[in-house]
Amino acid sequence: MPGALPLGDPAPADGLLPDAVVPREDVDFGVYLHVPFCRVRCGYCDFNTYTATELRGARQDQYADTLLREIDLARGVLAGAAPLRPARTVFFGGGTPTLLPAGDLARMLDGVRDAFGLADGVEVTVEANPDTVTDRVADELAAAGVTRMSIGMQSSVPHVLAALDRTHTPANVGSAVRAARRSGLDVSLDLIYGAPGEGIDDWRASLDDALAHEPDHVSAYALIIEEGTKLARRISRGEVPAPDDDLQADMYELADDRLAEAGYSWYEVSNWARGEAHRSRHNLAYWRGFDWWGFGPGAHSHVAGLRWWNVKHPAAYAQRLALGASPAAGRETPDAGQRALERVLLETRIREGMAVAALPTPGARAAVAGLIADGLVEGSAAIAGRVVLTRRGRLLADAVVRALTE
Repeated sequence: MPGALPLGDPAPADGLLPDAVVPREDVDFGVYLHVPFCRVRCGYCDFNTYTATELRGARQDQYADTLLREIDLARGVLAGAAPLRPARTVFFGGGTPTLLPAGDLARMLDGVRDAFGLADGVEVTVEANPDTVTDRVADELAAAGVTRMSIGMQSSVPHVLAALDRTHTPANVGSAVRAARRSGLDVSLDLIYGAPGEGIDDWRASLDDALAHEPDHVSAYALIIEEGTKLARRISRGEVPAPDDDLQADMYELADDRLAEAGYSWYEVSNWARGEAHRSRHNLAYWRGFDWWGFGPGAHSHVAGLRWWNVKHPAAYAQRLALGASPAAGRETPDAGQRALERVLLETRIREGMAVAALPTPGARAAVAGLIADGLVEGSAAIAGRVVLTRRGRLLADAVVRALTE
């Protein structure tokens, strides 16, 4: 089951922001819409998702109406704190958002548009399982204002998909990409490497198959074993091997080489795009510390330094909103030290890097020279005043962050 929420402080039933929290008009505002439904729980997944047998009183066919209640609440909260800002990015994540009818997703997007407005050139992304994308679905989403589809390919090798408990076939990836393309949507493919039994040749095949679809954007994530998942239990029982760190490093380097050869540039440790126009602006907003409101059970939000998170189960979420109460379970305001650590953690992951002058201490700034000598930070970028990771630095990003924050 999904991991526990943070503890934090109690969140008020009315959802109002503290008086000291005043959103800034010059900071971008984004929206995340969580759809917590899946047909099957993948063995590696610890996201806040639920299959039909786990809903216990919540209904998928009522979900859009429930989430629209939170949008109404959010509009009142934010309008009472500062002038409303239009959403510059909207992201439907999950779960599998496309398990809901496209019309429900369209109504949710209309709710965001009506409450906050959508900025000119807004980026609107929908995550999708390949099995759930048809020409009709793609057409309806595009007509509603969706601009981008992020398709969960993960692998093109059947035994790797089986190890991950993925239910789609490789052929469905191609049909989903074609449907999205015909509707005028940008296409991102999500890949995972390091699954039990996956070798370097399997990974090379998946990369080649992904590139054959000519996506605009590729995400490639190393498999992480999360406590409490089915895969973690199988590994603990010795049924399958744990991921091999050295093999995953080789897979990352292979991905970076193949993607670069095909014209894609890395812009975040696990993300590559064919030109700046195809970068995920929504995810960049997280890494740059902008504001966003996360709607849905278990969703997290950040506005003007305040963080909060919703109750996890869809039934509890729906019950609170039916009573006119905020679904927030807790909140916190990180102190200066926490904010400095998070800034290093997030900004060093992106291609533009972090300003040397913004590092939290003189010791951190002095540590940059050692990181250059170790081949973890680009020397030329540091001379220009930026901390930018080399490829080796991307593989050892956690070590770089420790060096810059200890």
